[in-house]
Amino acid sequence: MDNLITTLPAILAAAGNSKDVAEAACIAAWKHVVGEALSNQTVPVQLENQQLVVVIEDNIWRRQLEPMRAQLIFRLNSMLGRPLVKFIEWRIDPDRLTQARVKREGPRKALADYPIPGELVTAAAGLGDAKLRRAFLGAASSCVRRIEKASRSGMVMSDYE
Repeated sequence: MDNLITTLPAILAAAGNSKDVAEAACIAAWKHVVGEALSNQTVPVQLENQQLVVVIEDNIWRRQLEPMRAQLIFRLNSMLGRPLVKFIEWRIDPDRLTQARVKREGPRKALADYPIPGELVTAAAGLGDAKLRRAFLGAASSCVRRIEKASRSGMVMSDYE
């Protein structure tokens, strides 16, 4: 990934004024600029008129990120080798953030076979450690599987526990 990041200025130069390439470059550079922990809490989704739209979970994250805005713009433009971003809009959209996290981690058989309630997926998405997140989702999937098995056999949860 580092090799791709270092070639972004050359890719942008070769692409000329392509808006699609500029947007893709900004999105690709974002994770490298903000680091792994922060990239789990933010998802860049669009670059329009030098404004980068970044999806976040809630107002708490907005308050945390707001003081960092100028520094993030500087670091992003430095990495891209040109001033593509003049403003970052923090857009609160927890559902889109969760979808992006699940997409980034790839499909899991347990998740596909045993749907986990959305609030548990959202809770798992807030865990910064990928191994802990997988363990949490695995446990949730296992629990859903046990509950479904118990309900098919006519057991009640108090009998099962």
